[in-house]
Amino acid sequence: MFFQKELRRQPEFWEGVREQSNVSVGIAAWGLMTGVAMVESGLSALEAVLMTLIVFAGSAQLAAVPMLVGGAPVWVIVAAAFCVNLRFVVFSAHLRPYMMHLPLWQRLVSGYVMVDLTYVFFTRRFPVPGTTPQERLSQQAYMMGNCAINYLAWMGASLVGIALSSAVPTAWGLGFAGILALVGVLASMASSGLRVVSAGVAGTAAVAAWALPLKLNIVVAIASAVAVCLVIEAMRPPRDPLGAHGV
Repeated sequence: MFFQKELRRQPEFWEGVREQSNVSVGIAAWGLMTGVAMVESGLSALEAVLMTLIVFAGSAQLAAVPMLVGGAPVWVIVAAAFCVNLRFVVFSAHLRPYMMHLPLWQRLVSGYVMVDLTYVFFTRRFPVPGTTPQERLSQQAYMMGNCAINYLAWMGASLVGIALSSAVPTAWGLGFAGILALVGVLASMASSGLRVVSAGVAGTAAVAAWALPLKLNIVVAIASAVAVCLVIEAMRPPRDPLGAHGV
């Protein structure tokens, strides 16, 4: 997808590159520490490289590594990774109208490279799906430009972290830079009362349910925020004829 000339010719491709570049340092720091953590947890360098290339999901990797090293059953590891990544089901449902015009293989590749930050950037830049072939092409170009930088920053830094695992202590906490980058972008999206409520409910629920196994606190956070916002939406006065609302 990144290699399609048609996408690179669109100005939106380079717009996506520029926007993702602003947070790529934080993503790279997160990837670096994930690479270090995988090797220091007991995986061989080959296993860590394969996991990085195949899984491409930092939170799921960090959740699965201690279980792999501890000899947990496969179903437990798969269940934990599934729960951690359940949010991508929500992302996929939201992005469906943007992508259904693409061939299946392009939708699969787009789903593989789409992560939290690229989803946030894309939906902020394009709040509604394109209706013409050019609009859809521009949106796809932006998405791939954004995803390309994120992919390269994460993969490159993860592989460097695996190679330098003995020289970069996890105690440095560089991985927190990625979380800060994500928080900064999410804060910029809190542009309405409903979004602020959603973020507050999700954050509170995630902390309150922290002790749940298999990272289920993430699922609880998503479900709580969706439920509360649906109730608020149902209690609101009818929208104006143009359909404008504060989401």
